Amino acid sequence: MKKDLHAELAKKRFRKPYALPYFIYYLVGRTHLLGAKYHPTFERIDDIGKCKGPAFIIWNHQSRRDHTFVTSIAWPRRISIVCEYNEFFRKHLAVPFKTVQILPKKVFCNDVAGIRAMRDIIQKGGIVAFSPEGTSSIFGDNQPIVPGTGRFLQAFRVPVYMVYIRGSYLTNNKVDDQDRFGKVKVTSKLLFSPEDLKRFSPQQIDDIINEEFHHDDYKWNKVERIPYKCKGSITKGLKDICYKCPKCGAEFEMESENNYIKCKKCGNGANMNEYYDLIPFDKNCIIPETPSDWAHNERQDLINEIRKDPNYSFSFKCKIGDLPRDHYVPKTTTSELCGEGVYTIDHKGIHFVGTKHGKPWEFHMDYKQVQTYPMSVDVSIFSLYVEEEYYDFFPEIPCVGKVIMLTEEMHRLHVNKFKNFPWFDYMYEGKDLAIDEKK
Repeated sequence: MKKDLHAELAKKRFRKPYALPYFIYYLVGRTHLLGAKYHPTFERIDDIGKCKGPAFIIWNHQSRRDHTFVTSIAWPRRISIVCEYNEFFRKHLAVPFKTVQILPKKVFCNDVAGIRAMRDIIQKGGIVAFSPEGTSSIFGDNQPIVPGTGRFLQAFRVPVYMVYIRGSYLTNNKVDDQDRFGKVKVTSKLLFSPEDLKRFSPQQIDDIINEEFHHDDYKWNKVERIPYKCKGSITKGLKDICYKCPKCGAEFEMESENNYIKCKKCGNGANMNEYYDLIPFDKNCIIPETPSDWAHNERQDLINEIRKDPNYSFSFKCKIGDLPRDHYVPKTTTSELCGEGVYTIDHKGIHFVGTKHGKPWEFHMDYKQVQTYPMSVDVSIFSLYVEEEYYDFFPEIPCVGKVIMLTEEMHRLHVNKFKNFPWFDYMYEGKDLAIDEKK
């Protein structure tokens, strides 16, 4: 009988990391092989390393390198880091994940096994570290945390420490997976005592976390002025989030290579320097101050468009990938291609019609079932759990930034469980929210 990696992971019971492998993991994270090359600095307002007994660590997730910064600032406590479920099926991660007891969790999906793994570590007196945002930063600023985080933390009534990271997105982001070398600043503090968790309501806890996480790396570096050295193209992939020309309004006509981003239709564009400043080509160009501002403008356009058009629909062709059951996927991939079809987002929900493993396959999900997407590697693909099974979607056009924002804003229009931040209330002024819940 062939092994079933999914079944094995679901049944696995986790323990606190063993001392020697974890010490090696910590040392590697402190050397130039990994953490030190990003020049991190650490400020311990409250020292997690001195914490006695079980606790949670939550952090604002900026990049795939964050695990080394969280591990370093928590030392000498051995922590159990939660990682997205699909990462456990990548061949190069299998051994290190097992060695240091990384915990699996399906993001934006009901996952009994993932909750049980975290519970086991807490009950054994360990520390569990997870990002309540569910994914690392996509646009350079933080995402709203997963609804229900406060209720989850209340169920355990153990101290909750916060690790606040700045600069990590600028070293390694969702636009491109190449490293850029500058500085990362990391701060730890006690966010909630057990008494605080008892005193606050779940919604108050969620609101406090969102406010504490409030950060935008692009705007932060307007003040810090830290240069980030890039060996390749600093704007590679930027067109995936800055997909709409601010001047002519054309979508998916942006090109971004080397150090520039430019609209192929009207020529509007800018160069980007080592501080991530966008410098317009000339005085006739219309360019937002930062890529995150660019994305916010695109979001506001979508908010308006879907309310004006009750028949709004956005479709694109894509390939799909799933996770094999009996073997791992190579280092450079997160799934195996298994089909193709057409993905559609409209007022009724999200839809896919196509093939999977050579057979017809389709699914339809409403906005009570989907609010946003896990993001595995970069914004060339997006992911989704369908009936609790993981799938990657590979669009033919660079539309992932739009897919994420459009799905989130359709959810907010119709359900609004996954709310945006209060500081973005201006986008919704005078506009309906959660219309399906009011029927």
